[in-house]
Amino acid sequence: MLATFALYSRQPLLVAYIAIGCLLGPHGVAVVSDAQLLAEIAEFGIIFLLFLIGLDMQPSTLKTMLGKSLMTALGTSAAFFAVGFGLTLAFGFSVAEALVAGVAVTFSSTILGVKLLPTTVLHHRHIGEIVVGLLLIQDVLAIVALVLVAGYGGSLEATLTSLGTIVIAFPALAWAAFLVVRMVLLPLIARFDAFHEFIFLLAIGWCFSVAFAAGAAGLSLEIGAFLAGVTLAIHPVSQYIAESLRPIRDFFLVLFFFSVGAELDIGAALQMAVPILLLAGLLIALKPPTFAYLLRWQGESKADSWETGFRLGQASEFSLLLSYVAVGAGLIGTDAAYLIQGATILTLIASSYLVVFRFPSPIAMSADLRRD
Repeated sequence: MLATFALYSRQPLLVAYIAIGCLLGPHGVAVVSDAQLLAEIAEFGIIFLLFLIGLDMQPSTLKTMLGKSLMTALGTSAAFFAVGFGLTLAFGFSVAEALVAGVAVTFSSTILGVKLLPTTVLHHRHIGEIVVGLLLIQDVLAIVALVLVAGYGGSLEATLTSLGTIVIAFPALAWAAFLVVRMVLLPLIARFDAFHEFIFLLAIGWCFSVAFAAGAAGLSLEIGAFLAGVTLAIHPVSQYIAESLRPIRDFFLVLFFFSVGAELDIGAALQMAVPILLLAGLLIALKPPTFAYLLRWQGESKADSWETGFRLGQASEFSLLLSYVAVGAGLIGTDAAYLIQGATILTLIASSYLVVFRFPSPIAMSADLRRD
């Protein structure tokens, strides 16, 4: 019903998904009382999303793309960290809380950034490479931040060991995954490619196998899913797999945005309304021009630079996750967590409006901008 209302009133569907989460979640009428369970289910959407991105990334192209995006990713991260740290400190929060908030707002949403990219843009236009390259570097930085925050209160040696594990685990997992694809998966695909159900099941099994192997090695499930897709991208069957999995991905992504709304305590967030609105407003105002400036300095066109800036002009699902982990580790209080969560959700909503009404996307209200 809310999705229908959103379409009639020319609103982005993502806003309807978040709104219904707020309404039916634990802090609303509590039809859904366990938001954590829903969030875990919704994570499948993120896993499928990264797997499908990987299916369209040739390893040679990926290496070039990440190299070009590194300086912009690091530069924007430093700028946004300064904004989050300074504003949080100005409102009387502790240095530790300001550090967590600063790190949290440096990231852009992988889900929103890729979800609102039309397939043609993602696969065949340079701007798709820019967006994905920046998001992947941010994902790596987010993993490092999560390890550091989760290790707070433990020994320095344990934290350094976790980081060392990540550095060793990623190339080892990548090498093992490519070996399995060449020695096992490609021969199976060559022999049974006429059985579409088998290819479909093989792809899902491979996606989750590498994702959970990555999780066990100290990496994220999302990085593992992306790696699973990249390893299969060398075979033409990757395009068939991508088309087959798209409906499943979209279903779980709806649940993801529902869980974002369900986890928001609006009553508690209203008590922090001034800092939340100010932080969200600064991020929305500063992120697009900062990305655009650094991308122009990198040599990208003005149009691509600004479009990338608007597509990445929000906080991230990693911001929400980082706040939860930081509260559990005793690094920040509930007020600081509400500040991060409230600002993140507001930027997700505002950014979706800016993109849907200005740039091509699968859920654009204008027929001229709607691209799947």
